[in-house]
Amino acid sequence: MRALIQRVSKASVSIQKEIYNEINQGLVVLLGIEEDDNTEDIQWLCGKISRLRIFNDENAVMNLDILEIRGEILLISQFTLHASTKKGNRPSYIKAAKPEIAIPLYNKFIILLEKELGKAVKTGIFGANMQVSLINEGPVTILIDSKNKE
Repeated sequence: MRALIQRVSKASVSIQKEIYNEINQGLVVLLGIEEDDNTEDIQWLCGKISRLRIFNDENAVMNLDILEIRGEILLISQFTLHASTKKGNRPSYIKAAKPEIAIPLYNKFIILLEKELGKAVKTGIFGANMQVSLINEGPVTILIDSKNKE
C-alpha cells in the first residue's frame, strides 16, 4: 500500500466539474492499493499518517501531527501510484489491485483512519475521474510504502 501525502492549506476534489469534497489545513492523501495488501498494511499506514509530524510548531519547526493542529484529511484513491515504468514508455499497472480487492480495503482504510483521527475523513469516489486541486504548503510531499517501512 502506498500513500503520497501532501501538506496543504486547502484542497478540493471535483467530479464532473462539481466540487465533491474540500478541506482546509491538513493533508491530501493519495492512496494506492496493490493485490497483496491487507489489514496489517492499513493499520500501519493509518498509524503513520496520523502521527506524521510535518506541521510547523510555534518555532516554525515541523514538529506537530495532524491531530495536534486539528487538521483535515482528503483521501483519494490512486491506482497509478503502483505504476511500473521499467519497460518502455507506457506504464504498467499490473501491481495495482483490481476493484473487487481494492474497494473493501479502501473502505476499511477510511474507517480506521477516522478512528485514528476521531473525526470524518473526506474522500473522492473510488474509480471516478476526479480533479484534485490543492495548495501544497512548504511544499511538503512524502511517499510512504507499507512494503518498505523505512
